[in-house]
Amino acid sequence: MSRPRVVVAGLGDSGLLTAIHLGRHADVVGISTKPALVSGQELGMRLARPDDWARDYVVAFDRFRRLDRARTVHGTLTGLDLGGRSVHVETPDGTTRSEPYDVLVISTGVSNGFWRRPELQSHAEVVDGVRAAHERLAEARSVIVVGGGAAAVSSALNLALARPGTRVELCYPGERPLPQHHGRVWSHVRRRLDAAGVELKPGRRAVVPDGFACDAITDAPVAWSTGQPPSSADAVLWAIGRVRPNTGWLPPSLLDEHGFVRVTRTLQVPGHDEVFAVGDVAASDPLRSSARNRADKLVAANIRAQAAGRPLSTYRAPRRRWGSVVGPQPDGLEIFAPNGRPFRIPAWSVGTVLQPWVVRRGIYRGMRS
Repeated sequence: MSRPRVVVAGLGDSGLLTAIHLGRHADVVGISTKPALVSGQELGMRLARPDDWARDYVVAFDRFRRLDRARTVHGTLTGLDLGGRSVHVETPDGTTRSEPYDVLVISTGVSNGFWRRPELQSHAEVVDGVRAAHERLAEARSVIVVGGGAAAVSSALNLALARPGTRVELCYPGERPLPQHHGRVWSHVRRRLDAAGVELKPGRRAVVPDGFACDAITDAPVAWSTGQPPSSADAVLWAIGRVRPNTGWLPPSLLDEHGFVRVTRTLQVPGHDEVFAVGDVAASDPLRSSARNRADKLVAANIRAQAAGRPLSTYRAPRRRWGSVVGPQPDGLEIFAPNGRPFRIPAWSVGTVLQPWVVRRGIYRGMRS
């Protein structure tokens, strides 16, 4: 099998990069519910500065040069035939088709809040959704952000900076947010939140209303199971990390007890060496960190090694989360190492060096304007 046919199921951040790495070495078919890359990164920037966010995080597939040889399919995955080695896809016109594969990469990601949704969308629907969330929060005089992860912290800071007259509260259940990052990260980020006027409310665990999937911005009072009286604001942003894997189209035998795809250390599905999984959907480690640690490159290399009969490499997961927390700011972009120490990329270089050279040319291997 010198040039395998590889179906990449899901063209989010991890799936797209996997397809790019394989573009010159395999016949790639990418399947996506979106007509472009719609990144799940930098929620705070998306809410506060949607035009800046969309410029770098909503990218048409035909802009990626390494996808020129690939074929993209806009549709919803509805099933997998392991024996016949094919996936079933429903296209926007309601018809169903099968896409055969020699190798399958499962990278369908997770659903989380209103910003990571698996529904089939057109480009206009993507843009309208981004704009609607921004305008809803821009109209609010007070905002409660519920959650203690990077998405919540980033949202609170970016909203406070974008609208200084808005009261922003960050409510989280533990003693500090960012529990999966090194302690130094919170010490550093807290100073930025304090300077922006964000009110920090530790020790508050929200009661999620019955039937609510935390997938909308609300305005009803928030109740706390930790004993505090209910809190009210014009807008409540739920960012509590209640992720749901997009695996309803897969056989249950491939999934763990939480619905994520079981994988070996080589990111292959046990018992099916021709099936790989990468990104937030893959149960690679407790943090499911393959989405943030360039495991896309490892999966692509392993697919090539498998086709050539060479040994496969194993994935080594970090113990802590790392990277950007609050996204680009007027003074630059801070990136935290696994040991919690930050290094700053100057603001002037984000648009002139980081995006055009490091991201578009280095990571994506070339993009059209």
